[in-house]
Amino acid sequence: MQALTKRSSLKGWSMKQMPDPKSMAKSLRSELSLRKIELTHSAALEIVARQFGLNDWNTLSAKMSSKNELNNIKFDSSYPVLRIFDEAKAKEYYIDFLGFRLDWEHRFGENYPLYCQISRGDLVLHLSEHHGDSSPGSVVFVRVKGLQKFHEELLNKNYKHAKPRIIEQPWGAEMRITDPFNNSLRFCENKE
Repeated sequence: MQALTKRSSLKGWSMKQMPDPKSMAKSLRSELSLRKIELTHSAALEIVARQFGLNDWNTLSAKMSSKNELNNIKFDSSYPVLRIFDEAKAKEYYIDFLGFRLDWEHRFGENYPLYCQISRGDLVLHLSEHHGDSSPGSVVFVRVKGLQKFHEELLNKNYKHAKPRIIEQPWGAEMRITDPFNNSLRFCENKE
């Protein structure tokens, strides 16, 4: 185990490399127990702290709390960026056909490319006319409940450029539709 060879301090460790000290203490107790050596959890934590070059568990715990990037990481929603080439076609497809609403638009100036956010329920997408923002032909996989109703809604709109159908997949029902810019949206409802 790498932690056993690196005794100096926490300074040289990145949080990705550093093993979880509590897991290390648990493993130590488990291994010693197999050898008929009993050790309290508290004593195991103290030994682990010394493996990190610190005097005691309280010091290690304090350093972990102040440096623990892992406990502070929180992923929020992601918003896929899809490349578009024609604002009117994009609005016809995403707003009129798919039922998204336009949340906001941005341009750096008059006669500049569009960057906008659209949403429907909790699904949020960014559409961009900017060169270098995504590539045509991107795929977005969307989990959905009520896929059959959504499918019926789309068919009732009689949009001439898309007649989606539902396909049964091993993971659930899936409806794939492609926008005018060759981006694919895969709406999937998991099997129950």
